[in-house]
Amino acid sequence: MLEIKHLSYVTPEGKTILDDINLKVDQRFVAITGPNGSGKSTLAKTIAGIITPTEGRILLDGEDITGMSITERAKNGVSFAFQQPVRFKGITVSDIISIAAGRELSLDDACEYLSEVGLCARDYIHREINESLSGGELKRIEIATAFARSTKLTLFDEPEAGIDLWSFQSLIKVFERMYEKMGGTIMIISHQERILSFAEQIILLSGGRIEAVGGKDEIMPMLMEGDLKYECARRA
Repeated sequence: MLEIKHLSYVTPEGKTILDDINLKVDQRFVAITGPNGSGKSTLAKTIAGIITPTEGRILLDGEDITGMSITERAKNGVSFAFQQPVRFKGITVSDIISIAAGRELSLDDACEYLSEVGLCARDYIHREINESLSGGELKRIEIATAFARSTKLTLFDEPEAGIDLWSFQSLIKVFERMYEKMGGTIMIISHQERILSFAEQIILLSGGRIEAVGGKDEIMPMLMEGDLKYECARRA
């Protein structure tokens, strides 16, 4: 279970991005949504250890990970997938999937992960993670590496970005198979109604604070009615 207690983040310039966040997460599929600038990505990066909070604590399965580095958190079961995946010149797709898995994978094993995200393995397994890959290809490869990592908590920052030619249903099936394999929590930042509608818990942020937390039957009507002026759930 992920537990966040009185988490705040203020930039060096004095701007408050997160303001006293308190949260408990123990569901399989959790979505974080809200308007642009509400603090969604900052919250995810704070959980992952990329950003150090100004105040507050983060606990994973009862262990305080607030002071841990990114590497230490990764060892303790936290993964983070960026909205814009990083390119690594000189590292092949096979290499990065093996690194994610923490062991040397056979080509057949690496190809299996690529197949999970709809990529033809023979076309990608020996390619470098460089400028020759499109944003959509990188996104799918990053999701495959997250699958290979199989951590207790996997954070995705808008995983649907750049995968227009790959159906949302396929993406959701990948998340379902990830859970079947790892049994942890998948936390997704998204504006997309089709992503939000499959979440077991939705966290709604606004102005760096939690506006609401609940199941899709409770939160989706709030978004669709537009009373909170969120554009998120209206996007196709």
